[in-house]
Amino acid sequence: MLLTLSTTHQPATDLGFVLMKHPERVLERELPFGKATVFYPEASARRCTVALLLEVDPVALSRTTRAAEGKPLEPYVNDRPYAAGSFMAVALRDAFGTAMTGTSRERPELADTPLALSVEVPCIAARGPADLPGRLFGPLGYAVQTEAIPLDPLYPEWGERPYLKLRLSGTMKIAQLLKHLYVLLPVLDGRKHYYLNDTEVDKLLRHGEGWLATHPERELIAARYLRFRELVRQATPHFTVQEETVQDGEQAAGPPETGPRLHDARLDAVAQVLRDSGARRVLDLGCGEGKLLRRLLPAPQFRELVGLDISARTLEIAAENLKLQERPELSARVKLLHGSLAYPDSRLKGFDAAALVEVIEHLEPHRLDALSANLFGFARPATVVLTTPNAEYNETFGNPRDLRHRDHRFEWTRAEFQAWATAAAGKYGYSVRFGPLGNVHPEYGPITQMAVFTR
Repeated sequence: MLLTLSTTHQPATDLGFVLMKHPERVLERELPFGKATVFYPEASARRCTVALLLEVDPVALSRTTRAAEGKPLEPYVNDRPYAAGSFMAVALRDAFGTAMTGTSRERPELADTPLALSVEVPCIAARGPADLPGRLFGPLGYAVQTEAIPLDPLYPEWGERPYLKLRLSGTMKIAQLLKHLYVLLPVLDGRKHYYLNDTEVDKLLRHGEGWLATHPERELIAARYLRFRELVRQATPHFTVQEETVQDGEQAAGPPETGPRLHDARLDAVAQVLRDSGARRVLDLGCGEGKLLRRLLPAPQFRELVGLDISARTLEIAAENLKLQERPELSARVKLLHGSLAYPDSRLKGFDAAALVEVIEHLEPHRLDALSANLFGFARPATVVLTTPNAEYNETFGNPRDLRHRDHRFEWTRAEFQAWATAAAGKYGYSVRFGPLGNVHPEYGPITQMAVFTR
């Protein structure tokens, strides 16, 4: 199978600097399933093309295919050696791994420059709706052209799909294009040639950084890339923007919120707790679009404000809202970091206080132990302010079993929240107090519950 990448950037041979592959050399790499060859069929100042030729060994493939997969003859008769999919994605990463990181030793500025690029794949497996290639690549800025390939010209009744000739063209950074191909080639195919485990989630999040969270087909991409429901559930909270887009309770009929809008009242209350704590260096974990940071910024008390979020696109919006480009003097006080509380992060150590406003309910319950260890055990801020919905209050909305937001993974009662918070505080050397936020029902309690941890 073959994939070619071309540019008309002047001089076009600069492509070799970005890909870290010299146009006058041929590179051959042995892979577990065959051999990959990188070469340049054309290399002039006006146009340059690099080709990745992948030869899959069908005998080796038949020996590694598990008998339980597919039909009885599928290990021996299949389209794996001919139609681009996950094999090609692995070969791309192996051949152009450095370029995929967005770095170039000799021309770093070129790696960060959008170039006029086109990609052709003579045969690709595209299992699914006929418009799938356009739905996947179109929102990323590509012009998409496809041409159906008949299964056999002598037997037109056999049909054409699922094989296509694919051509993509657009202006973007090489690293972006390679990441798009690495993720979306297997998504088009809908299959992978290797066993899937938790590492697939990390691959998707790493290579989907900066584009997957805002892609209109992100749920489809995750489902086809990861295949298994549990893996999809692990990935989804990470590329879903965590900022609430509606007021709690607006998705279900219920009594209107009185006084200030709940979302604003919640942020105002957290900001006041942070001011009262005397903190000078503050973390906003799951900072979203920077609304809490905007409330803290005018107070000279806060010498350093750091926002952390899993969504790179949301951090861009936060930077715009905080006007960081327009006010360079803020760079000494405000930083925005891309990261996740699922892992220890040394950048988060040494702060006076941290806030998690409506964050924990977006995580899978089994990940809360890691969050507690990384927040209370590793980062160890002196004060932690944490808010989350009160599930009991949902009774007032008429559908008590419904979660308030489609991205919530759970919602706790007051007893459940207090049990978790008390256990975490005791384990890591904190005291904890609880308070209500927003409307308070005489039987069901507050619409939002807050815990303040003190080390």
